[in-house]
Amino acid sequence: MIPVLSVRDLGKSYPLRAARGGMLCILEGISFDIARGEVVGLVGESGSGKTTIGRCVLRLVEPSAGSIRLEGQDITTLGRRALRALRPRMQYVFQDPSASLSPRMTVGEILTEGLHIQRIGPARERRQRALRALEQVELPVDALFRYPHEFSGGQRQRIGIARALALEPTLLVADEPVSALDVSVQAQVINLLRGLQQRLGLTMLFISHDLAVVEYLCDRVIVLYLGRVMEMAPSEALYAAPRHPYTQALLAAVPDTDPLRRRAGAPLTGDIPSVANPPSGCVFRTRCPHALPACAASVPALREVAPSHLKACLRDDIPVGVP
Repeated sequence: MIPVLSVRDLGKSYPLRAARGGMLCILEGISFDIARGEVVGLVGESGSGKTTIGRCVLRLVEPSAGSIRLEGQDITTLGRRALRALRPRMQYVFQDPSASLSPRMTVGEILTEGLHIQRIGPARERRQRALRALEQVELPVDALFRYPHEFSGGQRQRIGIARALALEPTLLVADEPVSALDVSVQAQVINLLRGLQQRLGLTMLFISHDLAVVEYLCDRVIVLYLGRVMEMAPSEALYAAPRHPYTQALLAAVPDTDPLRRRAGAPLTGDIPSVANPPSGCVFRTRCPHALPACAASVPALREVAPSHLKACLRDDIPVGVP
């Protein structure tokens, strides 16, 4: 079966200032697939490249290398007109609901704006789609006539989700959709997303730094560090037995609700290196407690170490987490 999204060797670089010359590499060699109805989590520290991947996937940022396929169609080099026709099939949920909703438009106008731009249906059909989207995110009908400032932060994020759903997308990219919300509201929005995924069969790339949320929501997890994939595995396998030292360190910092589950590794120390001056060899080696001299000379390939479980590490003798 053709995956909904297929990314191969995705790279993104920016030129440095003329005085310095060279290129600033943000992403390098990113490859993954997302099957229909699957939720894939993208995790890592700030500066790891998560948001850049999400925006490259939707061509909001132009990739420098690699290919992106949506349901088998290569969209990497599509022109503006062809890409515009494709927009309804791939939608974005932003991190900050307050900044992503126009204060001068009613909710009804916000929900139908994309339909109007894409010339989808007559006015009556657009209104019906808007009403259906409101129902899906559990907001009342009279919300159509109100403005974003009249809603709470959690309700505004529901409006942002409804705006995406109104176009009936094939792929939804959710970029830290609950990080700007209070903790109690976060749980409500995450449960909403999970319910929508189950009812509608949504295919989703879910970007987050909250590993507990990712464990709850995602079928598979991709762990990023400094623009490279460190580990990729089904969610259950990754949380039960993380194999890369970076993943182990991230999980060691997460409070575990299961008192019988032990985590390998210790929380990270130090800061993520500058992307302008990354370490040679394995980019994680400067913070890795298991680093060897060879790690400075060789870039580890992403390889399968268990069924559907990949890691980018030279060592095979690092203990894994034990359930």
